[in-house]
Amino acid sequence: MSKGLSEQLDLIEPPSPLSAEGHRARLRLRLIQAGPDALADHELLEMVLFLALPRRDTKPVARALLTRFGSFSQAIAAPLNELRGVEGMGEAGAAALKTVQAAALRLTRAEVQDRPVLSNWDALMAYLNAMMARERVEQFRVLFLDTRNRLIADEAQARGTVNHTPVYPREVVRRALELHATAIILAHNHPSGDPRPSRADIDMTREIRIAAEALGIVLHDHVIIGNGRWLSFRAEGLLNS
Repeated sequence: MSKGLSEQLDLIEPPSPLSAEGHRARLRLRLIQAGPDALADHELLEMVLFLALPRRDTKPVARALLTRFGSFSQAIAAPLNELRGVEGMGEAGAAALKTVQAAALRLTRAEVQDRPVLSNWDALMAYLNAMMARERVEQFRVLFLDTRNRLIADEAQARGTVNHTPVYPREVVRRALELHATAIILAHNHPSGDPRPSRADIDMTREIRIAAEALGIVLHDHVIIGNGRWLSFRAEGLLNS
């Protein structure tokens, strides 16, 4: 290294601990040394936004996200149009949060993909909670399983309103036949947070079970996802109601 370049490098000072870059460096160090649990929700949001908004002070944006949505998990799960409405976010910030959400869903899905889901029930519930618990409207999903009860596909069959989703038993069974599935698990969410089934939920489950059994397809369960809670029709004795 030439003397001139060496002298120039000596003049470069490390970030001041009071500067924005110093703040970022401290958060990065804490994340690396102590792990993600060492960061509060607003700090974790800041870390994500660092990557998308490198020239901005992301602390006010992170605080605004928490004020609007209440938690880190609610922020990354928020609809894109609502994220864009937070001052300072823009397209890049919203895309960064959605990237984190997509990564989280892929991690939880990996725990159930190509495995017998009935013997990995806790992992399946973690996946369904990550996928559906924070949805603002009802979403009805079907998990299609092979002869060893391994997950072939997980598909959203319908989306509805805050308290109703139209479901057509013939469409569920038709799709199972297309995928050569021998068993299915139904799942839908209740945006109210209360996973107790309605009469319509029970009737719809019965109709799908009857249509599936007529073609040799087993309905293992119907799971309703609330906010931090879930209910299994099989565990509650409702599967054959």
